[in-house]
Amino acid sequence: MRLFISLSLSLSVLLAAGWNAETHAVKSKTASAKGTSVVDFGAVGDGRTLNTERIQSAINQLASKGGGTLVFPRGVFMSGAIFLKPGVNLQLDEGAVLKGSADRKDYPKMRTRVEGHFEEWLPALVNADGVNHLRIGGSGTLDGNGAPFWADFWARRKENPKTTNLDVERPRLALIQNSQDVRISGVTFKDSGFWNLHLYRCKNVVVENVRFEVPADARAPSTDGTDIDSCQNVTIRGCTYRVDDDAVCIKGSKGPFARDDKDSPPVEHIRVTGCTFERGHGVVTLGSEATVVRDVVVEKSRVVGPAALVRLKLRPDTPQLYEDIHYRDITLDSPAGSLVEVRPWRQFFDLQGQPPPKSVVRNVTLSNVRGSYGSFGELQGNPGQTEISDITLENIDVRLKNEKLNAVDVKNLKVEHVTVNGKPFSLTPAASPPKPE
Repeated sequence: MRLFISLSLSLSVLLAAGWNAETHAVKSKTASAKGTSVVDFGAVGDGRTLNTERIQSAINQLASKGGGTLVFPRGVFMSGAIFLKPGVNLQLDEGAVLKGSADRKDYPKMRTRVEGHFEEWLPALVNADGVNHLRIGGSGTLDGNGAPFWADFWARRKENPKTTNLDVERPRLALIQNSQDVRISGVTFKDSGFWNLHLYRCKNVVVENVRFEVPADARAPSTDGTDIDSCQNVTIRGCTYRVDDDAVCIKGSKGPFARDDKDSPPVEHIRVTGCTFERGHGVVTLGSEATVVRDVVVEKSRVVGPAALVRLKLRPDTPQLYEDIHYRDITLDSPAGSLVEVRPWRQFFDLQGQPPPKSVVRNVTLSNVRGSYGSFGELQGNPGQTEISDITLENIDVRLKNEKLNAVDVKNLKVEHVTVNGKPFSLTPAASPPKPE
């Protein structure tokens, strides 16, 4: 009886204060509904209507009012290049697709960073420049609609085998530059025409639980998953990669004067953890254009596709420094792929009349690796140019189709507790290549 009286009094107090269950439920629902739907600005998610102007108008209006989150609800919203502004975030709800147009005119050419320099080229589908505290999240999809762009590239390459990426302009899915405190989470990057996520001169970035994918049987040229270009303090965790180029690629500048390039500061403090690599040329690759890279850790990840695990590209035209690079706690499960691929990268290099520069690779470790893979691989630089030292292979137990490691001119190569095909691994030094005249 006392309990009943107490509950009755409590309810009377709440009712007197204007509280009721229905009102409370409405307020809770309103409070949790963050953001403004792009549909409120006239966007149509029918997969056919080009919504570029409506989406950009929504971004501009939100920015003019101090910012907010632009929400894409379920539907397929076709668009050309859009440009985020400070304070405006993107949310892609379940079933929401922001799909890129297949028409190049919907990506007006502009000065943009591509392959280590700037030129007039296509922007990305989603662009952000100087947008600190940016958030892109949700369980929806960024779809690059890449198939027509891939077909165009291969047709041009068939006509001219020397065709380069720059000759066939293709939009990236997202370019985020000159920004700090960026978080991208949950979304899927799908079928990009070119690189998926390009980060340039950013600091304190987290990319988590994101999937990067192209169809398993597609020839999708240069569909890098995440390009970390001249950035510091980037963490990638819990992501899945199925792409037709490097999964994670660390980039900077290139050429004999790369160390003088003020637009390309060193890449430092990169963490890749808890990821799954299903397809790609390299798991975490340094190059094709990179100058100074320090403090990279790749750990607690699974590789189930035929990629190179440790892939360091050494350009003969660039004074590179790669140091403190560590791969550890890796599980392998693929019939192909190489553990180590440290070697010259001569694609389209140009000394510009300068003498061949010197490069250094030092303090690289591969440790705590288990599983089955294709080959051990190789460790060698550009003859007379590259100094490779302090390489450690330890606590490795793998089954390989080709157990030979081709190591050339490597100083202080340590092999400890390495088992290949059930037997202790014995390194047979390779013969040094002849010195160039």
